[in-house]
Amino acid sequence: MKSDTKPSVCVVGLGYIGLPTAAVIARAGCTVLGLDVTQSVVDTINRGEIHIEEVDLDGLVRGVVARGLLSASTQVAPADVFVIAVPTPFDKDHAPDISYVLAAGRTIAPVLKTGDVVILESTSPVGTTEQLRDLIAGLRPDLKVPGLTHETPDIAIAYCPERVLPGRILEELTNNDRSIGGITPRCARKALAFYKRFVRGACVTTDARSAEMTKLVENAYRDVNIAFANELSMVSDAMGLDVWEVIRLANRHPRVNILTPGPGVGGHCIAVDPWFIVHGAPDQTPLIRTARGVNDGKMHHVVAKAEALIEAHPEAKVACLGLAFKANIDDFRESPARFITSRLVRRFGDRISVVEPYAAELPIEFTDTGVAQIDIDEALEACDIFIVLVDHDVFKVVPLAERADKLVYDTRGIWPDQPRVVREEEARLKLVG
Repeated sequence: MKSDTKPSVCVVGLGYIGLPTAAVIARAGCTVLGLDVTQSVVDTINRGEIHIEEVDLDGLVRGVVARGLLSASTQVAPADVFVIAVPTPFDKDHAPDISYVLAAGRTIAPVLKTGDVVILESTSPVGTTEQLRDLIAGLRPDLKVPGLTHETPDIAIAYCPERVLPGRILEELTNNDRSIGGITPRCARKALAFYKRFVRGACVTTDARSAEMTKLVENAYRDVNIAFANELSMVSDAMGLDVWEVIRLANRHPRVNILTPGPGVGGHCIAVDPWFIVHGAPDQTPLIRTARGVNDGKMHHVVAKAEALIEAHPEAKVACLGLAFKANIDDFRESPARFITSRLVRRFGDRISVVEPYAAELPIEFTDTGVAQIDIDEALEACDIFIVLVDHDVFKVVPLAERADKLVYDTRGIWPDQPRVVREEEARLKLVG
């Protein structure tokens, strides 16, 4: 492939990262085939529509599909660059599951040709890119594979993790710096040339294992810092303090920046990636493991406090505000709000109503529970207790006059002017977290 020729690209996986990535690459003028195992996803994209919620993504996809730059299929086809953006979950023991990555490798291996570049973007444990390389080498012995040949390799293989925030994905895919790790330096340079077509941020090359670890470290760092904030919120509960006031004052110190506590930690990155480091070095990661335990434990702390409040008012109707893992998105993966609400529904049944403006319907665990999905206006009219679990903008703008008579447990601190009726309930019930 000549440097002045725009490569054809195949993006494997059209989820929350894969579809925006495919659309941004297509916007740069490359012809992109999006590959997904779900026919309904493929059909939706080929109509110029989207199946996920992300700012400005609908217009971008509609435009690049109309221009013939993006199409979707369940069947792989030859391309010059293959970008793998599939999930990497963990099992019940928190061991990483890279089966989707390896399945993607099996899918693309038959169509690889000399000159192709394979880039793994999925967040993965250290060594996954090498496992992908070894898989391809076993399936395609006719190709000289980097790191396994003394000759010039036929293909390049690299790792380049996404580094984006839901709700800002299109902007951050373009403007954020990228760490590009090659199986060899030559592989890194090949991948660098590709990313410079659509990334304005700095593209820094390294080896694949360092790039894999960098992604995990970024999210583990954030998890540890959030754990401090969440632990502080539980300490404040036990001492009868307002954690938001404590943090506000502490952050006036020029070298202190405590993050905002919440009901736990969710999403496909921060709640998952630290376990990949722990799994790779279990004896060297007591801090990372403890932070995960604190953040998961915060969910149970919230459940206990909410249950005590609801039990103290047996006739009250309850609104749980939000199911997503963060504000203003429709992503419910590893969401603490979803976990907490489902536990409350299991305990209190149809006394609970759910307010989630980014869900067309409730997740499967709410089926046949009798729980209603209502909007914020209906909740303000019908409910007596509000459990604030997500800081959606539509919740933030509710004025005090409409909620002053409500019993509110605000895990996000969105209503600092709310009368402290919940704190009075806690004192009466002698709740200590």
